[in-house]
Amino acid sequence: MNNLLVMKFGGTSVGSAARMKVACDLIAAEAAKRPVTAVVSAMSKITDLLLETTRHAEADDKAGIDRCLSQLETRHLEAAAELVAPEELRRVQDSVNELVADFSRIVSGMQMLGYRPPRAVDEAIAVGERLSALLISEHLRSRGITATAVNASEVVVTDAVFNNASPLMDATREKAGARLLPMLEAGEIAIVTGFNGATADGRPTTLGRGGSDFSASILSAALGAGELWIWTDVDGIMTADPRLVPDAKILEEITYSEAAELAYAGAKVLHPRTLAPLVERGIPVWSKNSFAPQKAGTRIVPALGAGNSGARAVTSMANVALVSLEPASSTVSGVHIMARALDALDRVNVEILALSSSSYRQSFCFLVRNEELERASEAIEAALALELTHGYVNGIEVDRNVGLLAVVGEGMRGASGLAGRIFTAISRENVNVIAIAQGSSELTISVVVRRDGLEKAVRAVHTECHL
Repeated sequence: MNNLLVMKFGGTSVGSAARMKVACDLIAAEAAKRPVTAVVSAMSKITDLLLETTRHAEADDKAGIDRCLSQLETRHLEAAAELVAPEELRRVQDSVNELVADFSRIVSGMQMLGYRPPRAVDEAIAVGERLSALLISEHLRSRGITATAVNASEVVVTDAVFNNASPLMDATREKAGARLLPMLEAGEIAIVTGFNGATADGRPTTLGRGGSDFSASILSAALGAGELWIWTDVDGIMTADPRLVPDAKILEEITYSEAAELAYAGAKVLHPRTLAPLVERGIPVWSKNSFAPQKAGTRIVPALGAGNSGARAVTSMANVALVSLEPASSTVSGVHIMARALDALDRVNVEILALSSSSYRQSFCFLVRNEELERASEAIEAALALELTHGYVNGIEVDRNVGLLAVVGEGMRGASGLAGRIFTAISRENVNVIAIAQGSSELTISVVVRRDGLEKAVRAVHTECHL
């Protein structure tokens, strides 16, 4: 269905009844022209509230559970009162209460166990998106527009990696087509939950935090959509974070690869995995601002025309840690140690943001997010327990006083002297460079610097690259 438009709305874009009305305005305007499917996030801060509730359950904190359940119910019932007609309100309130009761049931099980099974957490926190989909579909119906809330567990098939699942695209195409295409052909709008799916045998999964973007791209690819519009609270993808660089500009166009690299290195406009399902079909993506829908936003495409040389944008990430490992002597294979460490990180789903190694000493270091540091350290300690115990490998060193800066641009390939200019610009600000990583594609130059110099380095590089 190449005239299909998939629209995805982030948490701030559906964060209140007022914002949901705006989202419905945008959906209705496009649905008058062509088939539309919408993918929605939970209301802003609701996923955090749901996770907090599960932590209270694990700790057997009934008062905390009750407080969170009350907040969850109240916020959605108040939104319902603003979104639907009085004669429909009781029915919609009952539906909200049923979903809250489902969540409460799962949480009660965790409380009895004193444990939060990953599978149960996935089922629990998807309730936020289910509540959003319910309210938006009901508001559209109150306006005379045929719309139905669809739980993505009915249409997105994933592997069984709970909390960070990946789609099985062939199975998803079959299931999504069977469920959604008849609705679209009948002129109905499907309001699909973002962030979640299910295994082939029906076990609930989630796609990782921020996975609603990913959900939208999965459905776009599965349904053969013509376009994907991602609605956020910013005007598009910028040359830098405007909070750090006041003269940062909106990029009119950017490639899939550039957008993915920026997202991976800290830009918060897209989920890092969002674009992967779209590559094969070359489906264009727009990043737009639901708070200023009249603005054009940024178009994300497979490739740009000639004339796009040099860097396109610079991004940064502050909440990171640098982990270093070094064999105790040159007789120990550093390659073997690195391979086992990386395998351990892969098994616990830790993403490596940058990797750098030396030659003779065979030491290496890698950068991870702070929230994944404990899991990463435990995995490496377990994998290298024998070597660490007998002193074949020096102790694991962790440096939290660092930040990541990444310069991205497909036009950097073969650009003579660009790396030197970047490092010179950083050094002029008296910022110490700790580690450097650049892939053979020359798409990204990643630089690890001291945390207190990160913002200065970003501004300096942005100026040096004439962004």
